Amino acid sequence: MPLETKPRFHLFILPCASQQVSAMGDRGTDNHSEVTDFILVGFRVRSELHILLFLIFLLVYAMILLGNVGMMTIIMTDPRLNTPMYFFLGNLSFIDLFYSSVIAPKAMINFWSESKSISFAGCVTQLFLFALFMVAEGFLLAAMAYDRFIAICNPLLYSVQMSARLCTQLVAGSYLCGCISSVLQTSITFTLSFCASRAIDHFYCDDRPLQRLSCSDLYFHNMVTFFLCSIIILPTIIVIIVSYMYIVSTVLKIRSTEGRKKAFSTCSSHLGVVSVLYGAVIFMYFIPDRFPELSKVASLCYTLVTPMLNPLIYSLRNKDVKEALRKILGKKILLFNSILTVT
Repeated sequence: MPLETKPRFHLFILPCASQQVSAMGDRGTDNHSEVTDFILVGFRVRSELHILLFLIFLLVYAMILLGNVGMMTIIMTDPRLNTPMYFFLGNLSFIDLFYSSVIAPKAMINFWSESKSISFAGCVTQLFLFALFMVAEGFLLAAMAYDRFIAICNPLLYSVQMSARLCTQLVAGSYLCGCISSVLQTSITFTLSFCASRAIDHFYCDDRPLQRLSCSDLYFHNMVTFFLCSIIILPTIIVIIVSYMYIVSTVLKIRSTEGRKKAFSTCSSHLGVVSVLYGAVIFMYFIPDRFPELSKVASLCYTLVTPMLNPLIYSLRNKDVKEALRKILGKKILLFNSILTVT
């Protein structure tokens, strides 16, 4: 039985995003003609600290760009990394890069802006894209946990079970689930009546701060949100937990200390990323509404800190990535030296 070829690194993003955002933005404007824009309050600090916050955001965002673009470049250019694990990792970098780009630039602009306004359509777009990429990341992390489960618990059939077709379907399915969830979440949020205020007490358009501005009955909205959380968060967490239960059980049966250490090292990076992301999300949504500043700090963990740390976690603890990086840097240095020699 011939084995399928390993998956080439591709980035998937569904075309429904721009169409759905445009449609929802138009419908929202019709239903709420009195609301043409919102004000992003941001962090309630003295104006003198805005420059410091801007510099921090700029530094973190620069590291996000450098780390995730670098990770995608390494994976696409090094043939040794043409495996399912790095296929998923490349898409994780793509997601981290884009959902942080939905948030960070606008937040940095608002540090210098007096109005701090965002248009109604802009707010719809920001919430839609952020929700899409966040949900897609949750499903992708579950797929990565399943990949590690197969690699450790059933290594002889790994190439067959984690075929190019299955890897492609898992990644495409992650984006599809993100798109469907985002359409529903954004639709029910922007069909609310916003009559309390235009000021969103956050540094980006998020569901909970927008609920506080609404004078509509939130029962249906909350029920849909609870349903979405139930079918998104619970299944992904269950897949991750069950996968790691089997992984731990298998690793403990390995007799050699070196073998156990090697097996755990392949999972520790993924487990660290999962812990940071889900820990920050769960912490934020359990914070009472009377602590909005604490909620903003928690939001920073998964909007900016996690996308910044992911490339570092995977590169510092991954021998293959470090060797590929050294290879690329070696070529660049050799090319630079040859140019200097010629001149």
